[in-house]
Amino acid sequence: MLFKFKSKATGDLIMLEPNGRRVLDIIGKSPETSGIIEPLQMARAIQALELAIRTEEAARNAAVESARSRGDDPPAGEVVSLRQRATPFIEMLRRCEKAEAPIVWGV
Repeated sequence: MLFKFKSKATGDLIMLEPNGRRVLDIIGKSPETSGIIEPLQMARAIQALELAIRTEEAARNAAVESARSRGDDPPAGEVVSLRQRATPFIEMLRRCEKAEAPIVWGV
């Protein structure tokens, strides 16, 4: 399944189901078959995504430093980070917030 996020202020953004679900979970939206993010909710969504990105990166850096201090090889991380997956969505949120246009999916 795919998530297709749509808005009149931007082009469509398509995410694979696991990535779309994760982003929606982070911003506190239920990843049901359809939904909406209102412009007034977008600043909080951006903050939540940015916090999740910082948290993931800090945990990764801590794991690498811990492995290095023990003389071990650093643990393998995800091939594509949350930052890479969420950046297009954050940009969509910013543009839609500025244009006061909602984002919808599943409609």
